[in-house]
Order: sequence, then C-alpha cells, then structure tokens
Amino acid sequence: MNYNSLFEQIKKKKSFLCVGLDTDIEKIPEHLKKEEDPIFAFNKEIVDATQEYAISYKPNIAFYESMGTDGWISLEKTVKYIKENYPEIFVIADAKRGDIGNTSRMYAKAFLETLNFDSITVAPYMGEDSVSPFLEYNNKWVILLALTSNKGAFDLQFFKSEEENKHLYEKVLEKSQDWGDQNNMMYVVGATKAEMLTNIREIVPNHFLLVPGVGAQGGSLEEVAKYGMNKHCGLIVNSSRGIIYASKGEDFAEAAKNEAKKLKDNMEKLLIEYKVL
Repeated sequence: MNYNSLFEQIKKKKSFLCVGLDTDIEKIPEHLKKEEDPIFAFNKEIVDATQEYAISYKPNIAFYESMGTDGWISLEKTVKYIKENYPEIFVIADAKRGDIGNTSRMYAKAFLETLNFDSITVAPYMGEDSVSPFLEYNNKWVILLALTSNKGAFDLQFFKSEEENKHLYEKVLEKSQDWGDQNNMMYVVGATKAEMLTNIREIVPNHFLLVPGVGAQGGSLEEVAKYGMNKHCGLIVNSSRGIIYASKGEDFAEAAKNEAKKLKDNMEKLLIEYKVL
C-alpha cells in the first residue's frame, strides 16, 4: 500500500482509526473458548464488526507468540482473512524487531513476505543496517519507534546530547531520514506525549505517525490531532483494549463496533476542523 492509497482510505472512511488486536485468550468471551481456534474466532468477529470504521489493524505479535504454534496459526489466519476480505485495510505487525542485518532480513521476510503484513514496527537502536532490510520491500512500510507512550520512555528517549543539544528521539527522527522517506517509513509517537508532536512535526512534517495510547492509556485524541495532524492527516491512531474488550459477553462484537464508531465520529470532526476533508 502506498502513501496515496492510505490517504484515500482515510478520506473515504473519514477516519484514521487503527484497531489493535491485542488478543488475550484469558480476556475473550467464554463462549468463544469452545471454538476450534478461539483467537481467530474472536479476531474475525472484531474485524467484521469494526472494518467500516477502521483503516488499519495492528496485531501485537507478543500475544500470539506467547501461545506457541497455535498462536502463530491464529495470527496467520487473521492476516489472511483481512487481506482476502478487506484488502484496502492497512495491516501492521506490531513486532518491534531490529537486529544485525542478516537477522533483520529474516524478520523482514517473515512478516512482510511470508505473513504478508503491510508494515512492521522496528526498534532503531542498532542503526541503519538493522533497519534497511525491512525497507527493501516495495509498497511495504517500516514504522520506527521514536517516542513511546510508556513511563520508561524517559529513561533513554529523552537523553540529551550536550554537544548537539538534541534528545535521542530527535536524533532517531533526523538520522532515519537517510534511510527511508515518507513513502516507506512512519514513526511511533505515543499519545501520552502529544505535547511533543509540535517538535516532531518540525523534523518530520509529512510522514505518517502511528499513535498508540488513546483510550485505556489516557491519551487525548483531540491533543494528538491539534499538534500532529498535517494536510494529509498524517496520523494512524490506535485503540486496542478500549475497543476489543468493550464487552466480555456475547455482544462483544457489537460493543466493539459501537466504540469504534464513537472514535470514528470524533475523528471525522477533527478531519473537518483541520481541513483535511
């Protein structure tokens, strides 16, 4: 999927919502646990219920890896189902990979080729040769961790070089411009750091930003839009628990749909307010 296709979907759906498929076998409704593949059964109903409002889905790979072979099978079926039924939707592997070149090349093959994700989150700490193998795939995206929403982000990401007078996250944003561009690279910026988006937009004005942390983590959608939206929207805002676990009963899919619609309606207002639509 290219930049224009992603923007066209945002305009068509009047939404920049990503639904995080952080599917935990302990949290899905009891009646689904009788299914042959409970995780896939849950994901399928969530996707069918929310696809009208979502431009993206983001399986968090840890939730599938933790289940061993069964989890990987559920993940593969989930991605295949989305691709076959809703091919316009952008699918993100929230895998946070990144290693020496040969290893990164295998990670890239696994997620961007074998599993056919549209994109993958990548940790940039090891530098260019750990990221470049992911950038070798046409119409696929690397989403670099830049400024995350967790408390521990202050441990390293805000480390400041006195010589350059720059924070580490700023250095990541600047240096990575040598590796990719707005057509194949995005950045993770946590919604709980929304006030930093003004500075981030000065460095990467045109790139898409994947923004987790809205909803259960307390981030403000309005603040994210105020500081981070550009003329092409430039935002993919993720909500996971607030949507997929809106209900633990047999009405879980309908409850997820209602929560997704609420976010979509707010997003539409913001797209209009900032003259994207």
